Amino acid sequence: MDIFVDGMIKLTRINHSEFYLNPDLIKGIEQTPDTIITLINGDHVLVREKAEEIIDKIIDFRVRVIHQSRQDVTL
Repeated sequence: MDIFVDGMIKLTRINHSEFYLNPDLIKGIEQTPDTIITLINGDHVLVREKAEEIIDKIIDFRVRVIHQSRQDVTL
């Protein structure tokens, strides 16, 4: 599963280059029709994914973190 790397989600810029973003840095997501991610520092990132896809990736990431933390407790 390569959509997650070290606490980040994989996204694609408009120019098709892939990058990883820490979802904790996201302040907001806007789709107009391009998807614009606003970061907590005020920077903006334009991505190819739709807002719903990004939200799904964030949810999957959070579920994975919780699942891993529960496994760590039982070890």
